[in-house]
Amino acid sequence: MNRICNILVVVNPLAREQPALAKAAILAKRLGASVELLICDTKASREIQTEGQLPSISNALLTDNLDSLLDQLAKPMRDAGIDVSTEVIGGDPLHEMIISWLRNSPADLIVKDTHHHSFATRAFTTNTDWHLIRACPVPLLLTKPKAWAESPVLVAAVDPGHRNDPSAILDHHILDVAVGIGKALHGQIHAIHAYLPTEVATAGGMPPIIGVPAEALAAERDLQHSHLKALTDEFAIADANLHIAPATALEYLPRVALECCADMLIMGVISRGSLERLVIGSTAERVLESIPCDVLLVKSPDFARDLPF
Repeated sequence: MNRICNILVVVNPLAREQPALAKAAILAKRLGASVELLICDTKASREIQTEGQLPSISNALLTDNLDSLLDQLAKPMRDAGIDVSTEVIGGDPLHEMIISWLRNSPADLIVKDTHHHSFATRAFTTNTDWHLIRACPVPLLLTKPKAWAESPVLVAAVDPGHRNDPSAILDHHILDVAVGIGKALHGQIHAIHAYLPTEVATAGGMPPIIGVPAEALAAERDLQHSHLKALTDEFAIADANLHIAPATALEYLPRVALECCADMLIMGVISRGSLERLVIGSTAERVLESIPCDVLLVKSPDFARDLPF
């Protein structure tokens, strides 16, 4: 895989726990990468500080001492031999500040904590994760509080034959990243493919499969499995670690992740051009809400080219 050399961690100055920081440290140590810790002092964070809504451990650190906070967070990594730089910036909104910072950053991976957002929040006040999925030009690891296992399970979601990726360029990129990180972490790699059978294809998801001959469904599954196996054989993924079913990604990915006790789901985001930019990553966002593990979003090679800046 393209080696990850620089990891940018978006630090939440209001949080008591920093799972993104802990996981970035593990990746940096295993990959030999440097780390950049970034805090953006936004209007929202300042208002929360002013209203006294912070955890008691944070008040002394966050008033005018964000640089000190970053140095404190960086110390354990520096003691472990990791090259760490720190930066505090200010501005709003947070996602625009992060994207702007990336234009002059060497980062080839962003790590950020995430948490559940209600439908109302996603629909009407749009959150930082939503925007980063759409506009971040490099891989984005959104982390949750659960720690990784000693030998973590990584599940790569691929879609052989996708109409927007007929040459499977993105699928190869997803598996390349998954295998590269999996080897560094001494983890297990699984591959998953949810498909809509040709016989029941509609514009609206997975309907009940009624009146379709069992032989036709079996033939479709065999065909889809052969595509998946041909793809994953290039990466030496064991047949026992292949998961395939006629289902929607939104239903199947969380189920397999739970069954496999996954620590990380790796999935792709395709740029579809300016006319369809508003729906980029919609599956990724909906999966993120229901998945029990971290999600690493890998962008198609032409993703940055199609961004509006």
